[in-house]
Amino acid sequence: MILKSKVVIILGIAKFDGPYESTSFTVAKFLAKDNDVYYVDYPYTWKDCLRQRDEAYERRKELFKAKSDGLIDTELPRLKIIIVPPVLSINFLKEGSLYRFLLKYNEKIIARRILQAVGKERVHQAIYINSFNFHYPDIARLISPKLSVYHCVDPLILWHDRKHGLISEKILVENSQLVVCTSKQLYEEKKILNTSTFFIPNAADLEHSSKAMDKNVPLHDRLKEIPSPVIGYFGNIERRIDYTLLTEVIKSNTDKSFVFAGPVVEEFIPDGFREINNVYFIGRIPYPEMPAVIKGFDVAMIPFKRDEVSRTIFPLKLFEYLGAGKPVVATDFNTDLQEFTHNEIPYCATASEFSDAIRLALISDTEEKKQNRVNIAAENSWERRLTDFSTLIDNYF
Repeated sequence: MILKSKVVIILGIAKFDGPYESTSFTVAKFLAKDNDVYYVDYPYTWKDCLRQRDEAYERRKELFKAKSDGLIDTELPRLKIIIVPPVLSINFLKEGSLYRFLLKYNEKIIARRILQAVGKERVHQAIYINSFNFHYPDIARLISPKLSVYHCVDPLILWHDRKHGLISEKILVENSQLVVCTSKQLYEEKKILNTSTFFIPNAADLEHSSKAMDKNVPLHDRLKEIPSPVIGYFGNIERRIDYTLLTEVIKSNTDKSFVFAGPVVEEFIPDGFREINNVYFIGRIPYPEMPAVIKGFDVAMIPFKRDEVSRTIFPLKLFEYLGAGKPVVATDFNTDLQEFTHNEIPYCATASEFSDAIRLALISDTEEKKQNRVNIAAENSWERRLTDFSTLIDNYF
């Protein structure tokens, strides 16, 4: 039975009004169908306030004040946003007693605003979900919820996150009453620390990605001048991509265009990669425009490295591609995915296998295969996964 008529507090890892859909806020919106949900916006630091005098800051600045309850209504009647006063910028500090002392100060600021916003008498019967905000591991102790949950959606990869996050996340996992992980590898790791750990995979917004098949949705302008066939990637272009394999694939398929749509972390792009004639970087694309981009892909790709980090990844884009009906070619970065894609996707170990899979996909696609992909995506929709998530929390509550 899904969770109903409860008070749920979610500390997210993303801003509620950020440019991309986040797992944190997607969970909040789903649970708000049947519960009173308070989404605690990712806290600004004082450094953020000085540097980010943008529209998002202007929306929050009056709510930062001590006299404010920090609440913002949303288009969903049972979902409210809690804006937290600015906290100290402390990530630059070395791990140690000073960092942990100041972290407790920051956590008290967050907890005080939560209590102020929802009322102490209700918090004691609330469910608290830390949605991958491992930076603040001890909020549950300060607000005393009925049930504390940690939703672990990714491995800690970046140095900025690992610096203090490895210790903080361990605290969070050990002290939570329930831990939910989005990949089997993460599940295996966290189960050692907390026996009340469960595996519920990530999912995709099928309703959104399926718009790529709508004849009334035009091809995105940034793809109109790129020659077909297009082999496309939609997402962050950063360290997890296997550029060595891709370079070989791209240079052996000069008759095809390889398109990368998304924000680029330049330090990971190899010298000369951008200059390859059939490589196209089309930049960051707002999430609402995603279907118009994927519409232009003849084959979608997930070219991740096979390493200790990638084997924990359960990428949303996999099911977004399938929900758009597109053939997908991937590396064998996480073999657990085979269980969820029913042999529909080739998981390639080498550049030659990857090239062969692309060529086969281009010549053998059918309407029947397209429908099969959509059916697989439907098995991995947010509606289904978050129903499982909600049911698990209800059982524990």
